[in-house]
Amino acid sequence: MKPFAGIFTPIVTPFHADDTVDEPALRRNVRRWMGTPLTGLVVLGSTGEAAQLDDAEADRVVEVVREEVPGGRPLIAGTGRESTRATIAATRRAAASGVDAVLVRTPSFFKPQMTADAFVGHYVRVADASPVPILLYNVSMFTGVNLTPDAVERLAGHANIVGMKESASDAAALSELVTRTPDEFTVLAGSATTMFHAFCAGCDGGVLALASLVPQACVELQALIRENRLDDARSLQRRLMPLARAIGGSHGVPGLKAAMDIIGFEGGYPRPPLKPVSADVVELLRGELAVLDMLPSFRDAGLEDPARFQKA
Repeated sequence: MKPFAGIFTPIVTPFHADDTVDEPALRRNVRRWMGTPLTGLVVLGSTGEAAQLDDAEADRVVEVVREEVPGGRPLIAGTGRESTRATIAATRRAAASGVDAVLVRTPSFFKPQMTADAFVGHYVRVADASPVPILLYNVSMFTGVNLTPDAVERLAGHANIVGMKESASDAAALSELVTRTPDEFTVLAGSATTMFHAFCAGCDGGVLALASLVPQACVELQALIRENRLDDARSLQRRLMPLARAIGGSHGVPGLKAAMDIIGFEGGYPRPPLKPVSADVVELLRGELAVLDMLPSFRDAGLEDPARFQKA
């Protein structure tokens, strides 16, 4: 089994109305996810609004989540910062809090200078200094820069760089990453809208916001592909697609938090400048969740209450 293969969800950071972190809600959410078949959790990813937290808040969120995640379930923390120095410091603090690995996004502020050589130098220095394994994180939709397959191939030979999350939905690009990296290197997909294609391309799992809502379905989809039940997997992907799009590009983190509230998690407020979604969007999400509740795997997960969706 490859290190950190499987289905993870990048958890949200719930905030109170006064813009402080809601630690009790965070704990309750984590405990509930630990009752699902998820492989593990990612804290302080893009979905966790990591860019919106200061270092003290970020460190505390990692501590809280680590306290609630059993030792046998992997916990990955996002530690990417704009400077190599700050990334190393955040990585060491997360390691000291007990995380199993760190997910390090590409620096991006000085875009014209963020070449393959710059990225390789950055990640090698971080990996050399990190007490825990490193996963690369390419999320061009937010950073505006791209960690190319050439750079990934160079970095994959480092003993402490064990995998990556690629958030692009291009199956050909994912396939190239799988092909050009060692067999023991873990490639995780980051887009739920293309899970089917990503798993068929050889991805070892995913870090999927959708799995916060329907973890059993995301785990099941990967299992169906491994069992070569492609028609069943395609059907499941089609049914998941509307919700995946809604909490992805359409409504993002505020949409995901609203959907979590609908099914009994505690999404909390997004941190400004993000705003909560409108009442119309809440009803749209409620309808999409109601449709998905028809899948037996969701009911078996114990997360969705069919009666809840009849009240709309």
